[in-house]
Amino acid sequence: MKKKYILCLAIIFLFLSHSFAQKGKIASADKKYNSYAYVDAIQTYERIAAKGYQSAEMFEKLGNAYYFNSDFEKSAHWYEQLYQLSPELDPEYYYRYAQSLKAIGKESEAVAVLNKFESKSNQDSRSKLLKKNNNYLNEIKANIGRYTIENTGINSKYSDYGSTIVDNKLIFTSARDTGGVSQRIHTWTGEHFTNLYSANVDGELTPSAPMRYDANVNSKFHEASPVFTKDGTTMYFTRNNYLDGKKGKDTNKVTLLKIYKATLINNRWTNVTELPFNSSNFSTAHPALSPDEQTMYFASDRPGTIGQSDLYKVSINADGSFGTPINLGKEINTEGRETFPFVTKDNQLYFASDGHPGLGGLDIFTAKINNDGTIGTVENDGAEVNSPKDDFGYYRDSAINKGFFTSNRDGGIGSDDIYKFNFKPSCKQILKGTITDASTGSVLAGTVVTLIDSQYNTIASITTDASGNYSFDVSCNKNYSVRAIKTDYTPKEVKISIPSTTGETKLDIQLESSICKVAIGDNLGKCFGITMIYFDLDKSNIRKEAALDLAKILDVLNQNPSMKLDIRSHTDCRHTAKYNMALSERRAKSTIAWLVSKGIDPSRLTGRGYGESQLINDCGCEPTNASNCTEEQHQMNRRSEFIITAL
Repeated sequence: MKKKYILCLAIIFLFLSHSFAQKGKIASADKKYNSYAYVDAIQTYERIAAKGYQSAEMFEKLGNAYYFNSDFEKSAHWYEQLYQLSPELDPEYYYRYAQSLKAIGKESEAVAVLNKFESKSNQDSRSKLLKKNNNYLNEIKANIGRYTIENTGINSKYSDYGSTIVDNKLIFTSARDTGGVSQRIHTWTGEHFTNLYSANVDGELTPSAPMRYDANVNSKFHEASPVFTKDGTTMYFTRNNYLDGKKGKDTNKVTLLKIYKATLINNRWTNVTELPFNSSNFSTAHPALSPDEQTMYFASDRPGTIGQSDLYKVSINADGSFGTPINLGKEINTEGRETFPFVTKDNQLYFASDGHPGLGGLDIFTAKINNDGTIGTVENDGAEVNSPKDDFGYYRDSAINKGFFTSNRDGGIGSDDIYKFNFKPSCKQILKGTITDASTGSVLAGTVVTLIDSQYNTIASITTDASGNYSFDVSCNKNYSVRAIKTDYTPKEVKISIPSTTGETKLDIQLESSICKVAIGDNLGKCFGITMIYFDLDKSNIRKEAALDLAKILDVLNQNPSMKLDIRSHTDCRHTAKYNMALSERRAKSTIAWLVSKGIDPSRLTGRGYGESQLINDCGCEPTNASNCTEEQHQMNRRSEFIITAL
C-alpha cells in the first residue's frame, strides 16, 4: 500500500451551465400595431397577483417563466408564493425553488427546501444523489456485457500501463528491466524508471513481443502516455521535468511532470520541446487529442484545480501555438483525482477518476463531448473494465471496437497490467422533434431546446432550425427532460423516457404564446384559456374562481383603454330554453357589473345571455329536453365569450 501511494506521488497516478436559454423580450401589453393589440399573459399575471389574486397554476407559470430564463430572483419570489399557498407541492417545485434560493445566495433557506424535496421524492434520482445513495452500483452493473477482456500477453512483473496505436504499433509505458546499463531504479517505487515500448499489432490489435521505443524520446527519467497525430508525424508525451540534460525542480526540490512534443523526421523522433503551458511548480501530464486535433485534453494539478488533479483542455491553433488551458469544470472534476483522458473518433471522452462513484480505486468513466464543447453526463463504464483496484489508461479503436486499458486488479502479472478488450457498442438513440405554436400549428424556428438528465444536469442545448426541428443523441433506457424556450412564448418542459433498443424517439412540443395578438371580433378569453366564467349552480353571483379570471380581463382593459367588449354567456341545453336564456342573461349582467365595479366605464361593455340558442355542436335537447351527449360535449356549449368590438 505504501508503495502504491509513493507511486501516486511519483508519476503515474498523480493525475490519474447555467443557462442556454435566452432572455425573452417581453412586449408591452398596451402597445398596438395597426389594428391589433398584444396581450402579455405573464405581465398580466404579475399585475393581478400584486392586487392580491392567488392561484397555484398562476404562481407555477410565473415561477417557471423566470426559472427557465435564469432570473432566479423573480423565480424564487413566485415559487415562494406558490409554496405559501400550497405547502404540499410536486417535488419538482421544491427542487426549482431550492435551486433559485441557492442561486441568489439564500443557502440556509435552500437547505430547508431541499430537505422538504428529499422527504417528498424518495424515488427521484436527484434526491438519491443528494443523500449520497449507493444506488450507483446498480447502474454500474447494468453495463455488464459490453466488454470481453483478456490479458495482452506483453505484461511484465513490473508496471505496464497506458496504450495507444500508431503505424500498426501498440505504444505503451513500462518499468520493466531490459538489462540496459543506463536503466536506473527509482528509489521511491523500487522499480525502474518508465520508458516507452512498442509492439507490432495485427488487424485484431493482437500485439507481438515488445521492444524499446525510439531512444531519442526515452530518457533516464519517466516517459509515459504518448498520443500521436493522425499523420503520425507529431507525438505528445509525458516526461519528468527533464530536457537537454537539464532537470527542473519545483520550490520543494521535486521534479514534476510536463508534456513534451516531438516531430518525426526520417523515421526518428527529433526536436523534443516542452509545451508552453507547463510549469516547474505543478505537473501537467497524459495528453489526449480531439478527433479534429484542434483540442488537447490533459491532467494537471495547476492553480485552480478542484481536487488532487483535474482534467483540462487547451486549443491547438493552426500555426501550432496553444491557447489558454480551461478546466473542464465540476461536472467532470471532483475533489479526488481525474486523469488519463482519451477521446474516441465520435467525441466520447473516457477518463479515470476516484472521485465519482465507482467500485474502488480509480474507475474508468465516460461522457459525451457535445458539439458546442460542453460535456454531458458522466457515467461509470461498467463492472467489466472496472474493479475494486485501479483501472485507467483507456484506448479504443472505434472502427473495430477493440482496445486496451490498464489495471492492477487481482490476477495480474505485474503491479499494473495492460488488458485487451472487445467492445460491443451500446444501444444508441436519437431524440428528435418539432417545436410548434400550440394555436396555429406553425413551426417555431429559433427555439432554444435544452436536454436535461434525470439528475437535472444540463446535457446540451441547441436552437431549432428553419423547420422548427431539434435533435439530440441520448442514451437508451434513460429518463430525460426537454425544455423549450422562445421569446414571447410560455416556456415548457416535458419529461421523456428513452426505450432500451436502438432507434429514434419522437417528442414534438407545442408552445403557448405569451403574447396574444387580438383583433376586432376575437374572443379575448382565449388569451388566458378562459372558456367559462363559473357561477354556483343556478346562480349568478361571482365566485372566487370567476373573479380570478375576470381580473385578467380587467387588467387587459386597463392596459388598453380604447378596447371595448361584448360579453356573451351561453348554456347547454339541459333545462328549458326559457330558463337557460334567463340564467345566461343574469350571468352576463353580473359579469359586466363586476367589471364596472372595478372601474371600467360602462360604455365600453355590452353583453347579453344567449342561453342554448348558439350551441357549437349537435348536443341539442329538443323536443324531449334530453340528450345522449357526454359531459365534455355539453361543456363545450357552456361558455363565456369576451368579444372585442373596438380597439
